[in-house]
Amino acid sequence: MRYILGIGTNIGNRMENIENCIDAINLTPYTDVLIRSGIYETEPVGYVRQQNFYNCNVLVESALEPHEMLGMCLGIESGFGRIRAIKNGPRILDIDLLMAEDYKTKTKNLTCPHPRMLERRFVLQPMLDLFENGIAFGLDIKSYLENISGQDVIKIEEKIDYNIM
Repeated sequence: MRYILGIGTNIGNRMENIENCIDAINLTPYTDVLIRSGIYETEPVGYVRQQNFYNCNVLVESALEPHEMLGMCLGIESGFGRIRAIKNGPRILDIDLLMAEDYKTKTKNLTCPHPRMLERRFVLQPMLDLFENGIAFGLDIKSYLENISGQDVIKIEEKIDYNIM
């Protein structure tokens, strides 16, 4: 199954955190990062008294089922020392399961597609790097992106397509 994961960080060496996160995802059996979007610097949403974030999305192919993928994401966050002290507060690493191909669910532990992704430029702009035609797993992300005002994002690094390396 293919997944879109959102990666965010605003503590420590943000670029290194993203690179190490991608390495950790690739160390998961039967799981490969296919493409990493550009990396964007973004202002925090919600709790604003914190450093700006670096955000990107990755397109991942994996034999894991969606709840297993969520467990992998939470495990990697924990391995990096993620502490959930303040809602929307600073974090060394945040990995969100944004979409899982045609899979849709709303359970206590997992809502897929991610419930707030269509309201966030820092999610949709990187997704457009992965799906340049504006359609992600059948969803017209380009139209949602056009309806978001504000929420500036600054691209600081271009995307990487691991399929052609």
